[in-house]
Amino acid sequence: MELFSRLPGWSSVIIAARRNLTTGLPQRAEPGFHPVAVTPYRGNGLGRVFNWASFAVTATAAGLRQPRPDVVYASSPHLLAGLAGWIVAALRSAPLVLEVRDLWPRVLVDMGTLAEESSAYRMLERLERFLYRRADRVVIMAPGVRATIEAKGVAPERIAFIPNAADPEDFVPGAARDTLRQHYGFTRRTAVYAGAHGPANGLDLLLDAARAVPELDVVLVGSGAEKPRLQTAAAEIRNVRFLDPVPKTEMPDLLHAADVGVHVLADVKLFRIGVSPNKVFDYMAAGLPIVTNSPGTVGDLVMSTGAGLVTPPTDLAHGLGQVAQASTDELAKMGTTGRRWIGENQSRRAMTAALASLLTSVVDTAADEPD
Repeated sequence: MELFSRLPGWSSVIIAARRNLTTGLPQRAEPGFHPVAVTPYRGNGLGRVFNWASFAVTATAAGLRQPRPDVVYASSPHLLAGLAGWIVAALRSAPLVLEVRDLWPRVLVDMGTLAEESSAYRMLERLERFLYRRADRVVIMAPGVRATIEAKGVAPERIAFIPNAADPEDFVPGAARDTLRQHYGFTRRTAVYAGAHGPANGLDLLLDAARAVPELDVVLVGSGAEKPRLQTAAAEIRNVRFLDPVPKTEMPDLLHAADVGVHVLADVKLFRIGVSPNKVFDYMAAGLPIVTNSPGTVGDLVMSTGAGLVTPPTDLAHGLGQVAQASTDELAKMGTTGRRWIGENQSRRAMTAALASLLTSVVDTAADEPD
């Protein structure tokens, strides 16, 4: 949404679920943002599948009620969202850009929630290939995904790399650091995890690491299906605390009060090539040193930029122990380096320019095609 709101010369309408997945709160309609009703769910059973299906229905209906678009941009945190985008594009005779956020259905197999030989997997894989064939362009968010997309039959020239991004100027705190630390109750060196609390996030690994490094406080901020269970599991870990989700506007204050930003994922092979995590870029833009347990795309970025430390997926305690013992100057150097890199290489300004170029190209190509 941040990129589309900055596009010069374009107007856009974002169609999204009415309930914010990060905060759990209802989202209100506003200019350029159209929330739609979806069925509620808990956990990862059939209720979640019905939630996806309900979004496909309500998002399609909402899209068809909008003025005819020049282009439909369908982001696919799940494939049914991409299907809704294709239906709207087809019925309104508009080109389709498909953004691949997760490699469905492969990620479900790698996480153990779907069997590769199941009929559900085969059906989802056919849908995946169908959407790739029908999309005028496919946007990937992690470079390691390109080979997988090409293997599905997508020509290299139809693939564009536009990752998530962040701007340092969006992370200026509203108060002095000491004031903010007092506000959040940070009294010792504190590592913050700010994000979803779901199965893919592997937060049990963070709890185990926190237990092994008692000299470091670990604060988990956000919501998700796993949060109640995680809170119960962490009840006796004295250096772990959970906070409710904070609005995006408050994130600069929260990160400025912290000493370290934690990025953690479940130990899933696909995550080593197929993720572009917003939280990592937010930490960098806020000047916060990072500890991640995700080798591959994320780990290479953190190490090559000098923005933090990378551990094996199941050894997050090693990284937390290192930042617990590091000097203030060492942490500040990592934070400053990461902030400089994101501003110079992966700012929202740069990614907005790339997106604008892509959309213009797609529209121009569609206009040149014979009816």
